[in-house]
Amino acid sequence: MIAAPGIGRTRGGEKEQAGCSRCIEEGIMKRRRGKTLWVVVLGTLLALWSSAALQAEEKPFLFGLLLVGPFNDRGWSQAHYEAGLSLEKKIPGAKMLYIDKVNPADRPGVTIPQVVDDLVSKGAKFIIANSDDMKDGIREAAARHPDVLFVHVSGDDVLTGKATPNLSNLMGRMEYGKMMAGFVAALTTKTGKIGYLGPLINEETRRLAAATYLGARYAWTQVRKQPADQLAFKVTWIGFWFNIPGVTADPTQVAQNFYNSGYDVIVSGIDTTEALTVAAQKRTEGRQVWAVPYDYKGACDPAPDVCLGVPYYNWGPGYTELLRAAMSGSWKPQWLWLGPDWKDINSEETSSIGFVKGKALSADVSEALDRFIADLASGAVNLFAGPLHYQDGSVFVPAGATASDRDIWTMKQLLQGMEGQSSAK
Repeated sequence: MIAAPGIGRTRGGEKEQAGCSRCIEEGIMKRRRGKTLWVVVLGTLLALWSSAALQAEEKPFLFGLLLVGPFNDRGWSQAHYEAGLSLEKKIPGAKMLYIDKVNPADRPGVTIPQVVDDLVSKGAKFIIANSDDMKDGIREAAARHPDVLFVHVSGDDVLTGKATPNLSNLMGRMEYGKMMAGFVAALTTKTGKIGYLGPLINEETRRLAAATYLGARYAWTQVRKQPADQLAFKVTWIGFWFNIPGVTADPTQVAQNFYNSGYDVIVSGIDTTEALTVAAQKRTEGRQVWAVPYDYKGACDPAPDVCLGVPYYNWGPGYTELLRAAMSGSWKPQWLWLGPDWKDINSEETSSIGFVKGKALSADVSEALDRFIADLASGAVNLFAGPLHYQDGSVFVPAGATASDRDIWTMKQLLQGMEGQSSAK
């Protein structure tokens, strides 16, 4: 009998199929186990990579800030402190460490290299020293830590060739802000007597006091059309950037002396607001007096009714440029002397020097100031054009010439027309 196709193989086929099914299942299981192992391995690797990447991303770039005064002095140090805070918001990964009151009175016996050593031990890779009297110490610290980058504010080691490769200098062209301060002072004074409250005496403070005088003289002679010799401009130095009892002259007493001697406007060159405070006290006594503080955008706030305005530093643009160079590996030693953004001198993003008009500034003086700023911006007015003479009669800038940046930076004396010491000697 010939079987029908397939009938004779049915049982064997079923056995073969059953065996084959087990083979297939075992193969599938092996493949599944293999795939599962690879998934586990791959997942572990991804987790490790993600964790490492996250840790790398979360690890901050620490920068240190040395402040000569209190971080909340409403002056020089607070302007730097707030710029540091802005870097943390602006630059991903940036984290600030700061030490304030870094001066011989508040930290006797403590040196700049010692303070820098402390910051470096905490992981700081970029350190800013914010005072001229830190020059020698920060130069020594930069040599001691060649893998750390340094910025000395107001210094000139790069300009003079004394800088190590890891040291840069930064300063704002506050000469323009001081010209504006002198300008509004001279247009406001009723007595023709302007006092200048100065800190210590050096090249920086001489040129800033001189710029204030030049702005005042321009307003007095060119706007008010008064004889130059009828403008009194006196500088009194206290000996440091702020009051140190027993060491400096008392700025409160200096301001009192000015106002009690017929000076009705004081332009401050120190880091704190004593001139403004004393002006407010005099105003309550019925005196018509005013003040122009210094350094910090909010310096008018304690006594707005007597404040003509404040020239201030915005350290954000300079700090941002230098910190980004440090973080990107594009660092090079620079001497940066950054001025106003003439398109908007109060731009937080682009202008290193600004001027906030005070509540006490009259509408007429405010309009005149706007024209003066426009003339400075266009170059129509250059107050460092000759002829200019030092106090002793020697030539600072000859007739027909204009002072160079280096000439202005290294002023040796106050100018003719200014009363006050040119040297601490």
